[in-house]
Amino acid sequence: MPSTATLYTSPAFSIFSDKVIQGKNEAHALSPTHLRSTYQSPANQTFNRLIEFKFSLNGKDNELPVGVNHRLVLQPVNGKVETPVLVFGQQDATTPTAKANDFLEPNTQVTLKLDMRPVLEAFQKQGFYTAYNGDKLYAQDFKGVFVAGGSEPLSWDFENLPSRQHLQLQDPDKDGIYTVTLTFNAYNPENFTASEWQLKQDISKLPQFNSSHVLLDALYNLSLEESLLNIRTDQTFMAGAKWDGVWTRDISYSIVLALAAIHPEISKNSLLRKVKDGRIIQDTGTGGSWPISSDRMTWALAAWEVYLVTGDQNWLQQAYAIIQKSSEEDFLTVQDSKTGLMRGESSFLDWRKQTYPLWMQPVDIYESLNLGTNAVHYQMYRILEQMAQRLGQPSQQYSQRASQIKQAINDRLWSEEQKYYGQYLYGRQNLSLSPKAEGLGEALTLLYGIAEGDRRDQVLNNTPQTNFGIPSIFPYIPEIPPYHNNSMWPFVQAYWTWAAAEAGHTAKVSESMSALYRAAALFLTNKENLVATTGDYKGTETNSDRQLWSVAGNLAMVYRVFFGMKFEQDKLVFKPVVPASFAGKKNLTKFPYRKAFLNIELEGHGTQLKEIYLDGKRVNSAEIPANLTGEHSLKMVLAGDTGTTTPAKLVEHKFTPATPQLTYKNGKVSWTSVPQAASYKVVHNGKVAATMETTSFTVPTNSLEPAEYQIKAIGANGTESFLSEPLSVKGTKAERLVEMEETTASKAHNAAGFTGKGYIEIKKGQPALSFQVKVAENGLYALDFRYANGSGPINTDNKAAIRSLSVNGKRIGAMVFPQRGFDEWSNWGYSNAQNLYLPKGTHTFTLSLEASDENMNGDINEALLDLLRLTWLRAKE
Repeated sequence: MPSTATLYTSPAFSIFSDKVIQGKNEAHALSPTHLRSTYQSPANQTFNRLIEFKFSLNGKDNELPVGVNHRLVLQPVNGKVETPVLVFGQQDATTPTAKANDFLEPNTQVTLKLDMRPVLEAFQKQGFYTAYNGDKLYAQDFKGVFVAGGSEPLSWDFENLPSRQHLQLQDPDKDGIYTVTLTFNAYNPENFTASEWQLKQDISKLPQFNSSHVLLDALYNLSLEESLLNIRTDQTFMAGAKWDGVWTRDISYSIVLALAAIHPEISKNSLLRKVKDGRIIQDTGTGGSWPISSDRMTWALAAWEVYLVTGDQNWLQQAYAIIQKSSEEDFLTVQDSKTGLMRGESSFLDWRKQTYPLWMQPVDIYESLNLGTNAVHYQMYRILEQMAQRLGQPSQQYSQRASQIKQAINDRLWSEEQKYYGQYLYGRQNLSLSPKAEGLGEALTLLYGIAEGDRRDQVLNNTPQTNFGIPSIFPYIPEIPPYHNNSMWPFVQAYWTWAAAEAGHTAKVSESMSALYRAAALFLTNKENLVATTGDYKGTETNSDRQLWSVAGNLAMVYRVFFGMKFEQDKLVFKPVVPASFAGKKNLTKFPYRKAFLNIELEGHGTQLKEIYLDGKRVNSAEIPANLTGEHSLKMVLAGDTGTTTPAKLVEHKFTPATPQLTYKNGKVSWTSVPQAASYKVVHNGKVAATMETTSFTVPTNSLEPAEYQIKAIGANGTESFLSEPLSVKGTKAERLVEMEETTASKAHNAAGFTGKGYIEIKKGQPALSFQVKVAENGLYALDFRYANGSGPINTDNKAAIRSLSVNGKRIGAMVFPQRGFDEWSNWGYSNAQNLYLPKGTHTFTLSLEASDENMNGDINEALLDLLRLTWLRAKE
């Protein structure tokens, strides 16, 4: 009979040697190859009659202010509901509520009716429609009207609406009344978990694990099977059951966790699939991918792990050349010379509204400086240094760049108040640190040695945890549905567990590992993510079975934690960590390491080894040399020490107040009251200038220098909202505007909304654009361009336009023109800004397309330029 010893218990769930219990839900391991679960999502039986929704032009959140939605209580007649005709942009007169415990009947058909005539009349009269927030949509850019909402089949994912045609309203009789019919509370088999798992794949060629706890054995075997199911016919890894593509960050984080060790050739194939023209591919992403998204260097982490596992010198040389070329492009295009940090989106948190304030455009995300992404770049440079040394190449510059990033992370991203690293620096001319914790980034600072000494323990002890695991970000963002926000991702949980194990924190290992095991056992698969507040797989924006990095994370509990494997250049080192409740014998057989196969036995619990035997002979260190061949046995006995038993910082789930929205008129900044706010902080040029309970203040308007003002709301629970969009108050020095059509021949593109007499087009195949600008006086200037890029949507694709800016023959940096909407060539915004000291006189500006400016598309790299703006900042640099 299997043991029923308690491995871990919390107010939310308990883990035993053979089962998991969470309320009335139970999962049982009947054998190492057989699991059963009674889990069903409570959401399946509690579909609320009240639905909230908004309409959307072109997949933008542009109908009603943030937090203002249409509300409807569905009362079907013969299974159908027909709404009254709602007017686009008009708030509902009432706010209906639903009765408690009164749920919607299954398969209810709802017809939504929308009066679009105010929008269509604006198109006809003035050529554009002005949304509630002042954004203009020009008639020629209108693609359609969609519905977004919080109840399936609706989604608050505005930016993906254009690809979800079933959510588009139609007007077949052209009377201006658009309609769509949708089914709510529809039966969907994907909403229900399997009740049983039995091993079907042949896993006999993979390392076999058995222990005193049949539950752990079964979850290991489940994960081995899912690793095989995630191998595509072309012998590369797919990202999961719903994601059959090969994704750079997905495969890379997975390869590092576990897959390099057990699938080295598939790992190589997958990595090479993400290389084009000798450079690492950044997957499609915000604003047209790289350089807005800039975490492609996860590839380097994985490539190095493959080398450490295999010792393949040819692979080392091949990978080195690829990483070296890609890193030089990033250094020119992504590095922020002011801070020494690397710009770009949060690594893996690549759905911008899930982790950034709504006001941040893709260009703002490009200019942000993120913790996880910088930890990846730091480790990439350390890897390049070691690769170069191994290959007899110069390595000093990589060491210097790594040191610079590490120092900048500790100087710029550390929150002394929170005692962990903040998620990112964000803003425009003045950057501020977001105090949110970022689970993956915090773990990487520990694993890569960025957090050292006291800071290591402070990160471990203060990073917020919940009963269901480590949140992707904390505290959560209000009114944004779970995916990265209000979520736990098992692979992030795995990295956090690994980091806690390396530090010998046994209590945190027990808590963290159990959170991962709970989800896999109850759901009978390694899900992509789950809702942090409920622990449920249902309720996130999208989810997938056998998600690759979740699979790898489960396997890593055996390889990285229990057996403590660390692959080095000339050996495999073991540093086991077993919490006391997980004690017992653990065996791992047929584990491949270079030209050897290892049979490994582990006994006891603790973090220190008291006995080590290699092939029956007692030895002093738990290491396998890289030149060992054939089959060998390794036995390790733990000393029974407790390790560090400081528990994780378990916190209550918290949402921040909503982000204030500012208006400026006659020298006064005002904002609407935020319901959850107890007070507000006024931030002037990146520094807190005042705390107040009122909702307006007067700003000085006689300064030579421009100023930026932002507001953040402070909740009664102490949480802080995001800072509002910076409101720029111009200085008395006039801006210098250079109409681009005056610098070269204008190109026809049928765009509207430009200033002056026209605009120019920049695209591949053109010569460099040079023009002269006269400035009236010495000073530090911010230089940016008003541009349009309709090559793709705001949330995906790979056609961000990039150019190198030179002034008087000296390269200043990259100008980045992200996508702003598919075929929306009248959607204008500003590029990133370059700050440059210019003496009085005439200067030659050059925009050129250099090798480092090649985007991920390779063929389309174009934008429209309306004007160059020079804003005088101050007299000196």
